[in-house]
Amino acid sequence: MTSEIGFVFAVLGITIALFVSDKLRMDLVALMVVAVLAVSGIVTPAEAVSGFGNPTVVMIAALFVVGEGLFRTGVAAAAGNWLLKVGGSSEVRLLCFLLPVVALLSAFMSSTGAVALLIPVVLSMARRSGMQPSKLMMPLAFAALIGGMLTLIGTPPNIVVSGALKEAGLEPFGFFEFTPIGAAVLLAGALYLITLGRRLLPQRDVEQQPDSCDVPGMMASYGVSGQLHKLVVQPLSQLADKTVVEAALRSEHRVTLVGIRRSGSLLSSILPVLANTRLAVRDELWVYGQESDIERLCLSHRLTHYGSPAKEISRMGREFGVAEVMLPPGTPLQGRSIKEGAFRERYGLSVIGLRRRCDPLETDYRETRMEGGDTLLLAGSWERIRALEGRRDLVLLQTPAELGEIPVHGSRAPVALLVLAAMLVCMTAGWLPALTTVLLAALAMILTGCVSLPEALRSLNATSLILIAGMLPLALAMEKSGALAFVVEHLVNWLGGASPLLLSTGLFLLTSVLSQFISNTATTVLIAPIALTAAQLLGVNPEPLMMTVAIAASTAFATPIASPVNTLVLSPGNYRFSDFARVGIPLQLLALGITLVMTPLLFPF
Repeated sequence: MTSEIGFVFAVLGITIALFVSDKLRMDLVALMVVAVLAVSGIVTPAEAVSGFGNPTVVMIAALFVVGEGLFRTGVAAAAGNWLLKVGGSSEVRLLCFLLPVVALLSAFMSSTGAVALLIPVVLSMARRSGMQPSKLMMPLAFAALIGGMLTLIGTPPNIVVSGALKEAGLEPFGFFEFTPIGAAVLLAGALYLITLGRRLLPQRDVEQQPDSCDVPGMMASYGVSGQLHKLVVQPLSQLADKTVVEAALRSEHRVTLVGIRRSGSLLSSILPVLANTRLAVRDELWVYGQESDIERLCLSHRLTHYGSPAKEISRMGREFGVAEVMLPPGTPLQGRSIKEGAFRERYGLSVIGLRRRCDPLETDYRETRMEGGDTLLLAGSWERIRALEGRRDLVLLQTPAELGEIPVHGSRAPVALLVLAAMLVCMTAGWLPALTTVLLAALAMILTGCVSLPEALRSLNATSLILIAGMLPLALAMEKSGALAFVVEHLVNWLGGASPLLLSTGLFLLTSVLSQFISNTATTVLIAPIALTAAQLLGVNPEPLMMTVAIAASTAFATPIASPVNTLVLSPGNYRFSDFARVGIPLQLLALGITLVMTPLLFPF
């Protein structure tokens, strides 16, 4: 062993130890690796930072932008809603639908791309179902890696081993020859992730800002939980053909009108409920108020009370929300009543709660006088809530977490779907290089207004990109120093006279272990010729050995740096290094057993 090989092994060992200890951020450790390798001379300074311009890193960054376009236009939320509809709120049912979907997508496009596109969908699903993202993100990544085992183009290692067979004058693997083993691993892996693996996953919430809150939490803090009601205007009702001002719901009945749905359309999604908005028969009125006040209003004005239907309230949440504002000292509103404040006319929003010195205050629309420092809970359309930003007459204290899930560019959803479809078709058909295709898709998302440039820049996950870019030079150092060849050579010397099945086991373990720390493509490029040579020395069919290497290269389950796919879910799932080993190693052993059983049956030695 040369000194360079020893040095690289030492760097690798220290890096893994720092990752496992979780005392330093992983992206910081990756930057330290770049600096150490640049100083060592094993790789040049240019090679040490080459990861930041690596096509894989650039493609992942572009896919972040594409995914953000799907999120900002509401496509991701719609997909999450569909999965929630068929999967319900059951974690097991959701996984039963999610895992095959991502695996099938990864069979025909980059697994990295599939995960980058689905992360917003899964986060939306987790939020809407009340699940922890840590229970869904790692299964998402593992299913994508397994999906690469299904077809020839599913992952680069499949193409590498097929090309090696062709160069040796043998018949290359067909497009679907990987499918039987890949499908078996997918089935077994899905069962594992849904049963035992699900219990091994950490129960860890995503870190949130201390002041983050959702709509129910904000309403509870003002004492107005459960006060949203649905009323319908009946024929002969006194409210028919009256304006909101003429109806005087707030001043005379202590009931606040926040939305009207007419003929299936929510008016507030087009314009706010203003003072001159005229009511009509069969209008659905969404109001805030006490149950007793609501009942008296219904009896006196011929309205039908439908209570607080949960499904419709959930649907209303896509159109309506709340925001907390504070009246600054010296405000012109000081000393005025809520009615005199004319919030609906000024802001298109209604006051549904007031707190003074942190305590909820029971308010009278006409009598309660506002003071500087009072905080108000305003309700109305999300569009009007966004318009509060930057106003000087009110201090916007807090908006709910749900605001981030509301499509900002919802009208561009068809365009975003068209861009996504074009990208998938180009990548599957191979009309353009994958990197070119993804860059064009990201650019199209920005130019067509699916995502703004500032939103695109904010979507770039710096932690994931730095970690991937920082670890790529370590893989290069292992190749240049001879460290990787050193490991492979000793394995062949040890198993050279063994049976084909034992040799397959050794090749699987070596390929799988190396794939946890360096590119699975680089690992396959180095080990495929070794497997081919070993088969020739033993006088056996090389196909089962080559298939074993290809499958093993896709079992990068045990570390977050094993694959860009794992790195992508590291931050959204709030995982630690050890989480991947705990869940991933049993899945690797499962894949090993299936491969050793099925490969000799499909490709006899």
